[in-house]
Amino acid sequence: MAGTTKRIGLFSMKRIFLTILLLQALTALTAQQPSSSTINEQIARVEASLSGGLVVDGKPFTLAERMKHYNVAGVSIAVIDNYQVVWAKGYGYADKKEKRKVTTNTLFEPGSISKSLNAVGVLRLAQEGKLDLYQDINQYLINWKFPYDTVSHGKKITTAQLLSHSAGLGVHGFPGYHRDSALPSVMDMLDGRAPSNTGAVRSVAEPGKEFRYSGGGTLITQQMLTDLTQQRYEQYMEEQVFRPLGMTNSSYQQPPAGSQLKQLATGYKRNGDEVRGKYFVYPEKAAAGLWTTPTDLCKYMMEIQQAYQGKSSKVLNQEMVKLHVTPYKNDVALGTFIQNRNGALYFDHTASNEGFTGVFIAGLTNGKGAVVFMNADDGSLMFELINSIALVYNWEGFPKPEQISTVPVHDTITAKYIGDYITDGIFSRVTKEIDGLYYWIEGINSKMHFTSATDFRNIEFGSAKTFVFDSIGMVTGFERRANGRLVAPAQRVNSIDTLNPKPGQWGVYGRHLLETKNYHKAMVFLSKGVAMEPGDSSLVKDLAHTYLFKGDFSRAMELYRQYVQSGSTALTDQLKKDFDYFRNKGFDAAVIKKARTELSH
Repeated sequence: MAGTTKRIGLFSMKRIFLTILLLQALTALTAQQPSSSTINEQIARVEASLSGGLVVDGKPFTLAERMKHYNVAGVSIAVIDNYQVVWAKGYGYADKKEKRKVTTNTLFEPGSISKSLNAVGVLRLAQEGKLDLYQDINQYLINWKFPYDTVSHGKKITTAQLLSHSAGLGVHGFPGYHRDSALPSVMDMLDGRAPSNTGAVRSVAEPGKEFRYSGGGTLITQQMLTDLTQQRYEQYMEEQVFRPLGMTNSSYQQPPAGSQLKQLATGYKRNGDEVRGKYFVYPEKAAAGLWTTPTDLCKYMMEIQQAYQGKSSKVLNQEMVKLHVTPYKNDVALGTFIQNRNGALYFDHTASNEGFTGVFIAGLTNGKGAVVFMNADDGSLMFELINSIALVYNWEGFPKPEQISTVPVHDTITAKYIGDYITDGIFSRVTKEIDGLYYWIEGINSKMHFTSATDFRNIEFGSAKTFVFDSIGMVTGFERRANGRLVAPAQRVNSIDTLNPKPGQWGVYGRHLLETKNYHKAMVFLSKGVAMEPGDSSLVKDLAHTYLFKGDFSRAMELYRQYVQSGSTALTDQLKKDFDYFRNKGFDAAVIKKARTELSH
């Protein structure tokens, strides 16, 4: 009996000891996990602290206000703190027509973020000894070989250069394909062969000499990966990257299929119009074909954070992870970009597909990070959100937003500022709207906040600006200061005859004037563009539109015929798209119909 009693006593003591350990572990876990009330308070602060780095009159923006301002249909966010996802949330609509709201399971197509996960797949092959990152890529390409020419100066391209955009290759990015379009093979795209809609991936500079962003280079790694593994690209990435990381809501399947289809967000253009077919297809999977969620992407980010410190190795070991997040050329690593913010290191990547934008950023050693996806072409909001998250969670190296106070400026003064300007070869414009003056440049229309009668700031732009006058009080332009230093000033446009804008600016600004129904001025800039850049047929097209809506039908038809006769059926298709666009934007439907009828004869 004594022996039995002793055994029972030992068992009881062990059970008590284990219970104590379990309670200690649960207490520690609870201490690490913020309470739900704390999380809700943090979410509310993030939603109410958007600023773009500038707070006007002590009033930051709310997320709802900025979604409306930027015409963003939906947003999905996930936040990492202390190496764990502390919250994820969706806002707005995944599909406006269906009234389907964004949830944490809504799939987005965040473009070039695909390159970061692709790099993990390629580095895994290097880790397994199946390729050497610093040897000629043609050693690993089987079904296609890179055609070296004199541009490469006899130097060979390496996989490390492909992943760091230092291979000297062309084809910056990819426009994608309509869902009903014929899709090219990878080799079609590499050689620029129909039905590919991009040029051949070839050398445009000597390998290793400079940073030159190239989606085409990433496409080569897609071919390399399939040659080496003899697997479909999406299958390899699913088995060797997503599954080990627990990324159950991610896929490189293009076009998406199966159960994914119910979760897809619809893409939207800057003007709020739905992308044709809801989303584009990207057979350039490694460069732009990922469908995922912020929460899923956080699993990749947290694993990189842990593996960087030697605490995990689900896919890559510490050595390979350091290659993934250590600058190889300038601030570019093998698949990510690196930010050094006063000694605090972050790895990140931004993204943009047709109707979609996204960003992720994560600290290498501070356990912090965030992902923002949007089904919108304009990505400005996502950077304001990152700043807000950084503020709420005290991210090292992220400055607190600058506070400014505005002053009223009389209309007799502000009236002098209205007009056209050119800044470093780029046209801009100051206009008066109901709530004040606005500054337009490169598609962004930003409210001007005056801090004195001559000084103004913009939420969307970092520089401080000061209007400059001549001896008789006429505005000649404005100075610009960034971080306290003078940068290229803006010159007021009084005559276009002596201007020397950057290539394409006549068309960009002329189109903006056309779309804002400033027909007389649009005609001036577009006519000048036709004379200065005769090879740009879109200038002729937009000049024709201007004459059409201004009321000169016969001249418009002359220009339309000139435009159509100058090229292929693609120009005719573009003309049809333009007519649809202007009709949907409320332009004269009767005259558009008349022009269509006339051109069909």
